[in-house]
Amino acid sequence: MSSNTDAETVIVGAGPAGLTAALALARYRHRVVVADSHHAPRNSASTGVHGHVGMDGVSPAEFRSRAWQELSRYGTVELLEADVESVRTTGSDRFRVGLDNGDTFEASTVLLATGVIDICPTQVDGFSDCWGHTVIHCPFCLGDENVDRRWGIVVDSAELAALSAVAFRAWSADAIAICRESMPGVDSARTAARRAGGDVIAGTIRRLHHRQGSLYAVEFDDGRILERDTLVWTPQQRQQPVVARAIDELKLTVGDGGFVTVDATQCTNVPGLYAAGDLTSRWKQSITASAATGATAADAIHMSAILGAVNL
Repeated sequence: MSSNTDAETVIVGAGPAGLTAALALARYRHRVVVADSHHAPRNSASTGVHGHVGMDGVSPAEFRSRAWQELSRYGTVELLEADVESVRTTGSDRFRVGLDNGDTFEASTVLLATGVIDICPTQVDGFSDCWGHTVIHCPFCLGDENVDRRWGIVVDSAELAALSAVAFRAWSADAIAICRESMPGVDSARTAARRAGGDVIAGTIRRLHHRQGSLYAVEFDDGRILERDTLVWTPQQRQQPVVARAIDELKLTVGDGGFVTVDATQCTNVPGLYAAGDLTSRWKQSITASAATGATAADAIHMSAILGAVNL
């Protein structure tokens, strides 16, 4: 096993949060190792990232390529394509980061920026073919690319059903909320939605009818067919394995849904261990929100290094 101890910070993950933090720390002349997985990123199915000024519509691959090129100009940043297997404390106020190739890095601080894993409904035929194109997780990310189509919004609560039936009119005049039959309050949600000019349909989706990923109908398990061109479907999510292990081994505090809890500086309950991006929030998963948390973490890491150097 080889080891490299010449790093102040190891950043685990190279999405918007990790890359933004790396760039900020590089400009602070901070020694950084960025380790990113060999596997395709979570947003690889998307045709483009949206809502971030200067990058609107740029493909995920191009976004990452530009970022790697920018970071390569800084001599204090090392870029590694490797899966991180573990993040552990050393007992001397430092961290040891283990890679899948057996190498390890020791650092004063670690930033977890891995993103999360979408738990897509594998039992729904056609879901994966449409995912990232006409089945979207967020109207702010791909809503404009699906404007003026017939929308269905898959929800898991009556409150969201009533709201969703009318909340997406900026993109579609024909939007229907879809929820399971057993959902408490579905009848009152339907009444409220219809009063506002929308509708709620109850049923369990079993198949998406599409042409090469272009949705045109939803089929329920009772055989009903609902013509829809776009579905807004935000699946459940879980942490990446390295984060799940860190939560267990380092006793990281998590909130509802298992998202890592951080303070205003993006620091976890373990001093020196930061987290940024989607793994900390269920509902703030845009490129801009993630980048902002990465920048916040970088500022805090830099300030912590300064204060530590002068023993304040």
